[in-house]
Amino acid sequence: MQLLRWAGALALAVTCGPTAIAAPKGFDGKLAFNYTREVVEFGERVPGSAAHKRLEEFILRRLKLAGARVESDRFTADTPRGPLPMHNIIAKLGPATGRITMVAGHYDTKFLPNFVGANDGGASTGMLLALADTLGRDADLHSPVWLLFLDGEEAVKNWTDADSVYGSRHLVQHFVQTGLAPQIRAVLLVDMIGDRDLDIARETNSTRWVQDFIASAAQQLGYGKYFFQQETAISDDHIPFLHAGIPAVDLGDFTYGPMGPRYDSMGKYHHSPEDTMDKLSAHSFTVVGAVVLRTIELLGRQ
Repeated sequence: MQLLRWAGALALAVTCGPTAIAAPKGFDGKLAFNYTREVVEFGERVPGSAAHKRLEEFILRRLKLAGARVESDRFTADTPRGPLPMHNIIAKLGPATGRITMVAGHYDTKFLPNFVGANDGGASTGMLLALADTLGRDADLHSPVWLLFLDGEEAVKNWTDADSVYGSRHLVQHFVQTGLAPQIRAVLLVDMIGDRDLDIARETNSTRWVQDFIASAAQQLGYGKYFFQQETAISDDHIPFLHAGIPAVDLGDFTYGPMGPRYDSMGKYHHSPEDTMDKLSAHSFTVVGAVVLRTIELLGRQ
């Protein structure tokens, strides 16, 4: 993702809630953390690499064990490094018909030496796999939930509209062309959500009314202090959905490690070999996973 601007502290009507209660539907942040560790053990996972291919196979195996109906969106992207094979993986849970809530995240890593992307790419993948296990056990889903494992989020060379978010651009085009777009209730994008010092920003490009549902969910669970205490604008996988008129929100902690002029604009660990598992916390996965599940539930009541 690309930081567009920093807006500073945000005075919120939503205040911090009471001590957190148990996560709904038995969401297990430790499971998401452990999945992330397994993902990171594949190493650098850039599109077209052997490690990327092995991770694709791992994701597909786990989704089938979770009982998801799995579809593949394979395509070849035209990139500054030439044509690269890419693969969006779609896991469908719940009923086959009805308005769809989607949870998305990317599983590729950036073309950087020794970059294993524990938080940036790994955490979103671990979160989605844990959500698949949780929702796959839930016989009470009254509307469809789709999990989107997006490929090619990272710029292959330098972030531009053409060199970034390859997977989401391709998949949104497919949703529009097939007439599916109007059936999508909302897209919840999770990206960089494992940071042990969790602080989910209010992303200002995102759909505000969906953010209001998220804020309500966080308050209900006692997790309000972790959400929307500051705001920023980010270019990420939610942007192609927004351009297609699909409500979408980017959920992420975009201050990762020490900040300052010597570091990346999102912090010392962002796009660095220091983006490793020791910077993450199972508690952060529990917070975000619980809030995502409660938000899905609230959206389904519309």
